[in-house]
Order: sequence, then C-alpha cells, then structure tokens
Amino acid sequence: MGTIHILRDFFSPPEQVDRTIRIYTPDAYEQQPDRRFPVLYVFDGQNIFAHPESATYDTWCLNWILEKLVAEGQIVPWIVVGIDHLSDRLSEYSAWVGGRAPLLADFMLNHLKPYIDRTYRTRTDAPSTAVMGASMGGMMSLYLGKTYPQVFGRLGSLSAALMWGDRHMFTLWNNPTQHWSKILLYVGGAEQYSFYGVWLDYVPVTRDFYQHLKDLGYADHELQFRLAPNEIHHETGWQRQLPNFLPWLLEEVQLEGV
Repeated sequence: MGTIHILRDFFSPPEQVDRTIRIYTPDAYEQQPDRRFPVLYVFDGQNIFAHPESATYDTWCLNWILEKLVAEGQIVPWIVVGIDHLSDRLSEYSAWVGGRAPLLADFMLNHLKPYIDRTYRTRTDAPSTAVMGASMGGMMSLYLGKTYPQVFGRLGSLSAALMWGDRHMFTLWNNPTQHWSKILLYVGGAEQYSFYGVWLDYVPVTRDFYQHLKDLGYADHELQFRLAPNEIHHETGWQRQLPNFLPWLLEEVQLEGV
C-alpha cells in the first residue's frame, strides 16, 4: 500500500522557517529498484493522504486513489511530495504584490526538488514533474506552471481561487509558455459560498480562465476543464473527483528526447 515518510523539520532558507514534508513512495518503488519514477508535488500536504498522522478529519486519500488507479492500469506509479502549509496560508500561496508565493517557489525549486531528486530515484524532466493544489493551492500550482514551465510540466488546479488578487492569474498567463504542458482545471458545481462577507462563485471564474487559456492557443490535449455538478469546496469533494481526472493529468506519454 505504499510508504509515507514525514520530514518534520525541513528548513526553507528563502522563508527562514521549518517545513513539514510528506513523501509517498508507491509499492513499485521497493519492488523495482532499477526503475525511476515521476514526481507529483501537492500543496496542503497535511490534508492529502489517508494516514494516521495526516489531518484529523477528511483528507483527499490520495495515496489510496493512486494505488487503485495503478492497480487498474490507468496510470503508472508516481512519487508524491506533500508540502504542509504554514500559519498564514493565504499569503503563502499568493503570487501578487505582498504575497509570499515567490519565496515558496524558491524553496521548491532550489531546495526541496533537488533534495527529492538526489534522495529518490526520480525522473527529473518537466513532463515527469507535476504540481497540484486546491483553492489557493490551485493558484500556487498555476503560478509555478507559468513562472517555471521548464520545471513543472503538469498542473492540477482544483477549485482555484481565481477571483482573488484582482484576477491576477489572468494577467500572469498573458501568453503560452511554449513548453510541453498538461493543465487540468477542476471545479465543483456547488462551489459558491461567503468568505468573511465576500461572495465567492468558483464556477464562472474557472470557466472564464479555461476560455482565457483556450484563447491563448492551448489545445485539448494540453488543457482540460472538468465541472462536477453538485460538488462542494471541500476535501471530500476533491477526494471523490480525483479518480475522474488524475488518469488524464498523470497519463504516461512518450516524448522524443525525453
């Protein structure tokens, strides 16, 4: 059923903080010692695994879902690196002026990913490196994919808070990256609620962003929009829907020169 190893004091020099990192290796990692594996980085790491030391309440159960998809032959095995959020999550995942997303990106590119690549048997190219998150984590995934497309080739943006920052993500994605990409935009049909008096409706803004990327020239094999009717903005909703879109986002591809 795979293995989860937790690093509780992984220092981030750009942020000057200790972080908690959760690393899942699939069964195949031990069974096939000559094989190298693609890597999926996921935000809000404390919420993503079915594990006694994860969140107290509902989680994505991502490890169970990946194991089932591998057993069914829908995907190849992936290593997953979960990154717990810090106390000020909104600022941590904000890419606009005043946000700390550039510091988190620095940590991931120059400290965390090098550690993972030298410690584990990874495939290091961009098509073998994915990043995924929900809500503000979905925003962070889109920020990394646009800013560092040579590193992160696959982007899973779930229920991204695209209305925040004066729709900053629309401005950031002002042209195609000109790199190999697979971009998944997911939203639940019931994702409307009030956040400290601000009314948030995730469906129209996600659809608008999908059309924005289509207008930039992204084709169907690079970009998918998935709307799940009646799903809410919650870990249980993402847990239910992951099996429906992960096979597309994480599908094995054969590329010349890769």
